[in-house]
Amino acid sequence: MGVPTYEKMNIQWFPGHMAKARRMIEENLKLVDAVCEILDARIPESSRNPDIDRITGEKPRLLVLNRADLADPAVTAKWKEHYSKFGFSVLETDSKNGKGIKDFVPAVRNLLSGKIREYEEKGQSGRTLRVMILGIPNVGKSTFINKAAGRKAAIAGDRPGVTRGRQWISMGGGLELLDTPGILWPKFDDPKVGELLAITNAIKSDIIDRETLAANFMLRLRDSYPEALEERYRFTPSPEDSGFDMLEKAAAKRGFLVSKGEYDIERMANTLLNEYHEGKLGRLSLEKPDD
Repeated sequence: MGVPTYEKMNIQWFPGHMAKARRMIEENLKLVDAVCEILDARIPESSRNPDIDRITGEKPRLLVLNRADLADPAVTAKWKEHYSKFGFSVLETDSKNGKGIKDFVPAVRNLLSGKIREYEEKGQSGRTLRVMILGIPNVGKSTFINKAAGRKAAIAGDRPGVTRGRQWISMGGGLELLDTPGILWPKFDDPKVGELLAITNAIKSDIIDRETLAANFMLRLRDSYPEALEERYRFTPSPEDSGFDMLEKAAAKRGFLVSKGEYDIERMANTLLNEYHEGKLGRLSLEKPDD
């Protein structure tokens, strides 16, 4: 009997407003000095829109590893080192609680130190710096902006696709941010990317088979963080278990019964994904630089 494999999923989600948002981003790039890309620290590479490299070209770039409070700190440190090697400025934040936000403005000024000197030489000392904020849906972009600005300046929501239009936000001290709608890309070449985006809630759940998603997530947890399953759901995962077997074991421990002897897999799948979103499984990273 072989080791159970992941169920095949082909998740794609690119609503019409995203194409419009991408055009808006392209049109407004000429108005900004730098680009700040907000990433999910749990899945930094999967939450990086590959179109951004092409769209932003040579603009100076700051990468923000947001939701670091939900990610494995040792893995996040590896990601920071990884991106720094490629010449990116990298900042680690938890925008919900404000951790790391105070370093944002200094990081921007450091990133644009050459541009600031250029302005000063032209007699434009104190000229306003403008930074475009980009990110996929539901990555905490608006919450990050509100914390950085110290007020409710951007509309925030715990679901994909809340920010729709362009918003300029004054930070004071000669810095303005351009908030933009969250955008994905037209096709995920690697099915794993769509799956990780769905697990972390960047893709609307109503288009997803959540039971299969949760079963695959169980396999990921067994392979990388078996202790999370043992501590949260009180069972020891077996190498022979499929993802659905583990959902059933967790449902049994929780007492999720449909009828006598039949467990409520749908309820357990939703519980698993929701508890992960809430951080109840611990600080877990779903991809590593050396994957």
